[in-house]
Amino acid sequence: MCRHIASLGPPAALGELLTVPANGLLRQSWAPRHQRHGTVNADGFGVGWYAEGDPVPARYRRAGPIWADLSFADLTRVVRSRALLAAVRDATVPGADGEAAAAPFAAGPWLFSHNGSVPGWPGSLAPLAATLPAAELLTLEARSDTALLWALVLHRLRRGDEPGRALADTVREAAEAAPGSRLNFLLTDGATIAATTWGDSLWSLAEPDRCTVASEPYDDDPRWREVPDRTLLVATAAGVLLSPLKEPSL
Repeated sequence: MCRHIASLGPPAALGELLTVPANGLLRQSWAPRHQRHGTVNADGFGVGWYAEGDPVPARYRRAGPIWADLSFADLTRVVRSRALLAAVRDATVPGADGEAAAAPFAAGPWLFSHNGSVPGWPGSLAPLAATLPAAELLTLEARSDTALLWALVLHRLRRGDEPGRALADTVREAAEAAPGSRLNFLLTDGATIAATTWGDSLWSLAEPDRCTVASEPYDDDPRWREVPDRTLLVATAAGVLLSPLKEPSL
């Protein structure tokens, strides 16, 4: 349904990770190599990044395809950052809420993206929506499955859950409420990357000075490693840790 990428390392131009590589996010918008559902990601895109000394990321999002935004190449050529999260979107419901529905979603230091879909939306997740405070429901950025899933994750982060636990618990509850959901999440605060595989592809690349997690490799570097399905990934400067995700109770 989407392609996304997060990376941590020394400051680099955004384009070095998104537009310059042979199979970067730009090309993945129309010719992904590992996408299991859908073929073209033309329903919006976005990138979030962190400026030096500022813990709150900036975002650039648009409702249309990434290849149609002629300003994006200039932006990615000159903007440099130590951390980013970016995504191209194949919407579950095309056109719903436009730019507001494009990842990354953001709150405080956090950036979030969801690759997947929830069958039976919105009814299937109504019981989980009911667990959120009314104010959080009324301030959802978009009327989409991803926006609600992000609200559920963010609620856990705000109450003090670690990033990995916040993702894992949300995946388990959503998979139980809506069997057959695809729930590949990607989350960063600029210092840590947390991600899940639940129904679609995910890869990681650990280099001496950089860690990247993406729906698929942006080049043919043999160091890319595919993350098994039903896995929680947490990556920092110290390395990448993989843990199995629990199946929902029957």
